[in-house]
Amino acid sequence: MNHSFISPAIQYPLLWFFDFAYPIIAKTTLNLEGVEITDSDKAMLRNLQNERVLYMSNHPTTIEPPVTYYVANCMGSRFYFMASRVVFEWGYGLVGEIIRRVGAFSVLAGGLDRDAIKTARSILAKKSGKLAIYPEGMNSNENDNLLPFQAGGIQIGFWALEDALKIEPDADIKVVTAFVKYVLTEPEEVILKHIEESLSKIEKALSIQPGERNLLRRFLYVGRILLENIEKEYDLPITSESMEFRVGRARHAALNRAAEGLGISFDSNLDAISKMKELFTTVESYELGFPNPKHPNLKPKNLDQVKKDMERAYTFIVIRPIYLLSRPTAERMIEWLMRYETLVFGKTHFRPRKAILQFAPVFGLREYYEQYKANKKEVLEEVIGRVKKNIETMMIEAISYTKPIVEPLEVGPNPMF
Repeated sequence: MNHSFISPAIQYPLLWFFDFAYPIIAKTTLNLEGVEITDSDKAMLRNLQNERVLYMSNHPTTIEPPVTYYVANCMGSRFYFMASRVVFEWGYGLVGEIIRRVGAFSVLAGGLDRDAIKTARSILAKKSGKLAIYPEGMNSNENDNLLPFQAGGIQIGFWALEDALKIEPDADIKVVTAFVKYVLTEPEEVILKHIEESLSKIEKALSIQPGERNLLRRFLYVGRILLENIEKEYDLPITSESMEFRVGRARHAALNRAAEGLGISFDSNLDAISKMKELFTTVESYELGFPNPKHPNLKPKNLDQVKKDMERAYTFIVIRPIYLLSRPTAERMIEWLMRYETLVFGKTHFRPRKAILQFAPVFGLREYYEQYKANKKEVLEEVIGRVKKNIETMMIEAISYTKPIVEPLEVGPNPMF
């Protein structure tokens, strides 16, 4: 595939095969041992089978689309998905050929992709049209945390509603807001053994002696060494500033060096997430062989180094010691362990887990439509704010699904990151 936009091409025999084989495929390829949805929520989903639906969920990992596929099955319907354009090239294009046949179409990450927007709008405007969008726009890598939300999905919803109302005067688009929580499924003693073994391999690779440090202290110490190594690479002075400050500084240093390697520059006030999205879009366009209008004459000096800097910044796009210290669950420890493995070994993998889904009360965009016509920007902010509040509320409730496996905040005397 050489062209920029890849359209969906649903093939029902393949969908039926995935419906039948879903548990096996989820387990063998994603280490996902099940998706839990309450009976009352399944009934709610079935009642939406013939409605236009805009499905919005948190996006902590790369596997939310397969989880959402299960949601569509519970609804007795099919969803369409936006997927990053580069995904369609994985496996020499085989992945793209498969996912477009189950409803995926391409979008340039972080960019204004007119073909993707047009397709999404058309899908949602059709009778019983259903579209899944993740408003964070990228993975947060933390199940108990969220990245800033983007209103683009809601804007597509209102555009689609305008189109639908032209042919159906009482048309509406229902917004289904979901929160997915991943919970490890192995016994606690097995998980602790696995964490201990993996952390020991990382310590050995970094020439760290664990000494008398407890498990939580060891996590922080490994993080400290990794951060100091990164600071040295980017010629950043090691200071007594907080870990949040130092990680943020290293993150921007990595992003700025990546931009320099591409021959582009950022506004000095641009936040890290905006920088990341621009870099993703620019590199993706370049590698796929079509120019990014914002940077049409790109000539990278060292694309491998650029991508390494981007991956390093992305690995730590959201990370705060208090997140782990205040509630050291197995799930949060594994999140940090996966980051460490990525930095030290260049790869990681999912551990056996299940997905538990919650749903907020469904609402329709039609209730906002008259206000939207009068003040589009204000209403877009109000609606995406409602979606975010719903997801945040469910996230806080879902924190109780997992328990600390070591004593919170217990890192011994004179803790240092």
